[in-house]
Amino acid sequence: MKKSFLFIVFLLTVTSAIFAQTKVSGVVVDKSGLPVPFANVAFKDSKEGAVANEDGRFYIESTKTYSTLVITSVGFSDREIALEKAVSYNFNVLLKEAESLNEVVIFTGKTSKKDNPALDILRKIWERKRKNGLYLFDQYQMERYEKIEFDMNTIDSAFMKNRLFRGMEFIFDHVDTSNVTGKTYLPIFINETLSDVYGDNKLKKVKEKEKANKSSGFKGNQQLLSFVKDLYSDYNVYDNHLTFFDKSFTSPLSTTGVDTYNYVLKDSAYINKKWCYNIVFYPRRKNELTFKGDFWVNDTTFAIKKINMAVTKSANINWVKDIYLEQEFDVVNDSVFLLTRDYLMSDFALNKKENSKGLYGKRTSFYGNHEFNKEKPASFYKDEVAYANDSIYNKSDQYWHDNRYENLSKDELGVYRMLDTLQTVNKFKQITSLVTVLASGYLNYGNFDYGPIFSTFGYNEVEGVRLRAGGRTYFGTSDTWRLQGYTAYGFKDDKFKYGLSGKWMVEKKNRIILSAGNRRDVEQIGASLTTTNDVLGRSFASSSLFSSGSNGKLTNINLSNVAVEIEPIKNLTFQTAFSYRTLESASPTFSLDYYTDAGQTATKSDVKQSEVSFQIEYTPKRKTIGYAVERDNVDSPYSRFFVNYSHGFKGLLDSDFKYEKLQLYYKQPIIIGPLGRSNVTVEMGKTFGTIPLGLISVIPGNQTYFTIENTFSNLNFYEFVADEYATAQWDHNFGGRIFSRVPFMRKLNWREIIGVKGVYGTISDANRAINASGLQYNAPENVYWEYSAGIGNIFKVFRIDFTWRGNYLNTPDAQRFSVKGSFGFYF
Repeated sequence: MKKSFLFIVFLLTVTSAIFAQTKVSGVVVDKSGLPVPFANVAFKDSKEGAVANEDGRFYIESTKTYSTLVITSVGFSDREIALEKAVSYNFNVLLKEAESLNEVVIFTGKTSKKDNPALDILRKIWERKRKNGLYLFDQYQMERYEKIEFDMNTIDSAFMKNRLFRGMEFIFDHVDTSNVTGKTYLPIFINETLSDVYGDNKLKKVKEKEKANKSSGFKGNQQLLSFVKDLYSDYNVYDNHLTFFDKSFTSPLSTTGVDTYNYVLKDSAYINKKWCYNIVFYPRRKNELTFKGDFWVNDTTFAIKKINMAVTKSANINWVKDIYLEQEFDVVNDSVFLLTRDYLMSDFALNKKENSKGLYGKRTSFYGNHEFNKEKPASFYKDEVAYANDSIYNKSDQYWHDNRYENLSKDELGVYRMLDTLQTVNKFKQITSLVTVLASGYLNYGNFDYGPIFSTFGYNEVEGVRLRAGGRTYFGTSDTWRLQGYTAYGFKDDKFKYGLSGKWMVEKKNRIILSAGNRRDVEQIGASLTTTNDVLGRSFASSSLFSSGSNGKLTNINLSNVAVEIEPIKNLTFQTAFSYRTLESASPTFSLDYYTDAGQTATKSDVKQSEVSFQIEYTPKRKTIGYAVERDNVDSPYSRFFVNYSHGFKGLLDSDFKYEKLQLYYKQPIIIGPLGRSNVTVEMGKTFGTIPLGLISVIPGNQTYFTIENTFSNLNFYEFVADEYATAQWDHNFGGRIFSRVPFMRKLNWREIIGVKGVYGTISDANRAINASGLQYNAPENVYWEYSAGIGNIFKVFRIDFTWRGNYLNTPDAQRFSVKGSFGFYF
């Protein structure tokens, strides 16, 4: 065993020598043993360097052989370390404080906002940032090669021996070392994309046309590829704020950066025959969404030549331990610098401890073959509703060899073969199946999905304990048709319920979809003001295991619906539908009765109603996954505008009422830089005609212990009803901005949320006159409102909201204050 170990060490040493690779890691400390953050580490007589993190830790590697390492930091004397081996880990580097002012570069600690040469350079960058690169031209086009890779990191012998990998040990033949963090990692997914990018600065339009795509082990999986591509958004370092994982980080080049960062003019040197300044930046405060790093900027054009930055470990972001970014720019002439390489790496982990295991997500982009001022018609930039070209996934190995901007490493090439093999291993199939179930809520059995499993159990006063079983067809991520259904049983009312629907996409280009369905169930019909034609849609309020108040105001509904929809422009959908429903009370303590004569002597307890509707939905900037008849949305904020017009027929299929209904819904997310994100929601509606309680608009209350969007937390079901209404809602998540300034709360990473919502509504005399339900109609004519304050990110998954009623305090059974919670995984 000892001889084998020595032989392995010998092989590693020889391998390092053959490839002439130098790797060094360690920590930089001062005489007190405290870490020196953001120290500069470089190989002597080279331009290869790195910046230590805020804990003083660093890792640096090169394909060349170096014998000396140089460590410098503001306020300390430079230190040179002799490298006796090609691979040297866990150095402990002691820096001594500078003995004279001549050895201090410029500033230490918090830098001055005045008389700082670094800020003079920064102001010149702001003045000229729109004059650099692609902004100089009316139109541009270029080729883009992108490589996205996911790796398991911090691989050690104990990890390799874990029972989880039994039968899959061959995957560890591809373990490598990160040139950023120095951690071992195992590539588990690689995706390569080659595209043509077109832009028009006058029209402010950009379009990307994909030419080739290759993935390891997941060939043709549109859903996975779309998710991976949308995981990292594009960014411009010149912008004031950069958005990653739905968080807004202050850019080091921001015009507000002087209030957020310390800047130090560190060095100057020639880069590609251009004299450049080197400026180091690091945050003034902890727990804010900021970076630390450095950039090189040209001394005449003040365009960025190269920038390296990493998110500070104290930043209030979940599940992400590190984010590291590099951008390099090429000099075209004295006034034009173009982005040529963009590298972004994220370290996903359950916690931010140094040795915690996690997952690297890396994106490397190269840009080339630039052409300028070739104008194209505005129609060229129109987004395609459903673009899918299978030929781009079938390019030969020779094609990729000829067109890659960066050669794949031996391990990356091996991953393609390793992942293909891994797909045949039963243990791996079981793991991927478990992840799929947790993400989608469905259990897959061939071409059938059982679920959603999270709706299996429920409870309400009418049905008692409720069990539900259902499923859907599934043939792939590009299904053009789908059938789905369910059945449910209530142990208290001793009745079966069911729902069945089908969808068929008859034309892909404009997503023309035909749908039909029928549902017979018990439902809380007053849980939402704005309604859609989703025949299987059932509100969360209809059955929950726990409730904050008694609720027997449930309705038996028998709903049939046929519809056709079309999406002629991306994210703009039109739909027309015909529905027929019957409504009757599901509880002896709740009535939907109405008078059928002017003398108010004859009553009827059920409603039969046929209705035709026309809907328009517009969701700009929404990103979707896949091209199937049903798509998933990428979890990123987008605005939504929805309008619905409905016409009820009297006499058609024995229908009871004639009316017209108009509904409008608008939601707008607003990212306010480092101050967090607001959501503004407006709903309005009016019914023209005489209708009973079963068809009237119920102001949605919330009698559960959980937060439900677009409901009023302190209202009971049917506390307010209206045939004309308008609501407004505003909530804002500060993202921890306030708590980060409170010392004893800083480490909790809690996030503060505030909100206010209100509703105005009226009821016509005609609708009051036919009410025979025994329920007293109350409309919020004086504008009912409530306000809330909440704390999010508790244990990274829990949010709690405290809500106060603003008025109508003397209403019988009024709930003046409530506490509700919600669960979710947030970055």
